[in-house]
Amino acid sequence: MGASHHKATQLFSLQQRSKYAAKTSLAADRKAKLAKFREAILARKEEVCAAMYADLRRSAATAVSEIMATIADIDLAIAQLDDWMAPEVVEPSPHFAGARAEVRHEARGQVLVLGPWNFPIGLVLQPIVAAIAAGDCVIAKPNEMAPACSAVTAQIVRAAFDERDCAVVEGGVDLANNLLAMPFDHIFFTGSPAVGRLVMAAAAQHLASVTLELGGKSPTIVHADADLASAAGKIAAGRCTNAGQLCLAPDHVWVHRSVSDKLVDELKRAFLRLFFVDGGLNADAVGKLIDARNFARVQGYVSDAVERGARVVFGGEADPEARTLEPTILLDVPLAAKVMQEEIFGPVLPVMVYDDVGEVIDYVQGHGKPLALYVFSQDQAFVERVLSNTSSGGVTINGVILHAAESRLPFGGVNHSGIGRYHGVHGFRELSHQRSIFIPAAMKA
Repeated sequence: MGASHHKATQLFSLQQRSKYAAKTSLAADRKAKLAKFREAILARKEEVCAAMYADLRRSAATAVSEIMATIADIDLAIAQLDDWMAPEVVEPSPHFAGARAEVRHEARGQVLVLGPWNFPIGLVLQPIVAAIAAGDCVIAKPNEMAPACSAVTAQIVRAAFDERDCAVVEGGVDLANNLLAMPFDHIFFTGSPAVGRLVMAAAAQHLASVTLELGGKSPTIVHADADLASAAGKIAAGRCTNAGQLCLAPDHVWVHRSVSDKLVDELKRAFLRLFFVDGGLNADAVGKLIDARNFARVQGYVSDAVERGARVVFGGEADPEARTLEPTILLDVPLAAKVMQEEIFGPVLPVMVYDDVGEVIDYVQGHGKPLALYVFSQDQAFVERVLSNTSSGGVTINGVILHAAESRLPFGGVNHSGIGRYHGVHGFRELSHQRSIFIPAAMKA
């Protein structure tokens, strides 16, 4: 048994003994913990920026935006936790006249948080906010593929919490498997659908509930009436920020044939404006692929598409040593190409052409439900046709990713792209048990 596994076992036992104290904690206690968490995060802004640059070559602006999303969640929880925790009174049925019925939001107990490598700090810290607000105890394992970010995450959590409330363990796949073998009450996992299936199978051994924040091929539809310059700028930024390693990124674009050439021209301009400087790629603006395996995977998607007849009309140049790939536009991509079958998770954008949106709807319906769907159009009837005939975790109209940035909206996937919701009150409820309480009229004093 390794040292990290031994520590994790000790922490699990410690929290097992203290979870009922956390469950019965008052709103004031939880808010105090969250306030200390807030201070610990803000005190380490510089360390966060340095770690994200080391692991992903992320800019300071994008690094700060990641932790500020957590700060926004904390502020919302502190402001509204009293209301969230209050029992919900339910009007009894007529044949139970005089009785009292209510729903209490009680802690699930011990929560395991397994973080991803693409947003390796924020997507560990945000679930912790929801868990602490709900009165749970937490053990979090940051992703080992982003080691600098893992270390900073551990520093933040250890500065903010007593280990009885929230603790961090660092390690690789073996540690994750050891944690999954422990009888947690709830598991919160962010990562790929393939690993999500393994997490769900492990949770089933203990009948633990799960939140799975996964991914998928989020489609973007650009109708003939769209503002093409605006759409292109938003799509380009969403596709290539963090080297395209974003579960909510526009994975591919479907554009009406009548404006396809114009959109491609606008996409080229947007990529040049956002990710190039003095005629060359601004590597810091794009970021880097997390490791050599993922770099080769994304390059392989491009090569496979070209071999099948696709054309690279922008970008495509790569630097293996720096793990940098230029923003790349692909046209004439066969649907059988790997780049149209697998989530890309890199700075590559296939642009597909449609004549009737029914073709796009058929494609979306025939694949796993995506985490997000984006529609650019001023035609409300067109937008409603798309929404009524598709399913996705969330939607942004005439933009990308914004539905996930609004902390008062639930964020999560559906089926293939995830199970469960969080952010704001939705995270509090996700990590709470809704307990039904019924008091007959005869017992009311």
